[in-house]
Amino acid sequence: MIRTPGDWQALRARLEWLRLLGVEELPFVAPERRPAQVSSEWAGTATGGPPARPVVQAGLFGGFEDLDGGESARSGRRSRGGAPPVSPLATARAPEAPDAATALRLIREDLGDCTRCSLCRGRTNIVFGVGNPDARLMFIGEGPGADEDLKGEPFVGRAGQLLTKIIESMGMQRGEVYIANVVKCRPPENRTPLPDEIGTCAPFLLQQIRAIRPRVLVCLGTPAAQTVLGTRETITRLRGGFHDLEGIRVMPTFHPAYLLRNPAAKREVWDDMKKVIAELKAAG
Repeated sequence: MIRTPGDWQALRARLEWLRLLGVEELPFVAPERRPAQVSSEWAGTATGGPPARPVVQAGLFGGFEDLDGGESARSGRRSRGGAPPVSPLATARAPEAPDAATALRLIREDLGDCTRCSLCRGRTNIVFGVGNPDARLMFIGEGPGADEDLKGEPFVGRAGQLLTKIIESMGMQRGEVYIANVVKCRPPENRTPLPDEIGTCAPFLLQQIRAIRPRVLVCLGTPAAQTVLGTRETITRLRGGFHDLEGIRVMPTFHPAYLLRNPAAKREVWDDMKKVIAELKAAG
């Protein structure tokens, strides 16, 4: 139920995110179809009939999922009979600017001292992004951690140190690439960002991608890959090969924080990075 201006803001962000993913219709249950005297989930038991089938809702990163695990949940079916998804980047418009650096500055100015979602309440600093505006290689993570929140720069903690080592192992310096996150403010206790938080921040990230237009974009972890590609697939299914984002080559791979917990996965990430190196070399 919508009770406050914040509720409206969260709803608008969620709807905008669904629009970015190509969802054109949402299921609707008319209020008069629900018995006014029954509010419990056990309504069917109280009336002697079968429990009411839960309405489907938009999944965490697009598509629809049935709350009781029905066919639409298993298939990830979208509205319009499975029409091909629209690229999340399709609706992103970078500011008109003479160069990428200016465009990024204008995007940052538009973001301002953001209070668009509840993450602003616990942050110390907005973590916008850092690196070369003309980078051929861009990395996107999930969100800032404690160290990033304090410094206002992405990937400066233990996971960031590992990312720096990965970049250097690729024959590059950290300053040559651009690094950003799906959300610009630290989620409490480093939890995964919620759909409305992602929906609020994603347009700014997509504008950053549009402004930089790297040759290769590396998505670190499931939330980054799902946000950029507009999919519900997990990182284990997505990694290992390139995906296309309007001509940008996207390589999903494991997040450095995952590698700190699971060192054996470093070999898989390096396999992914070797493909990135080859792609950059082939592009000249």
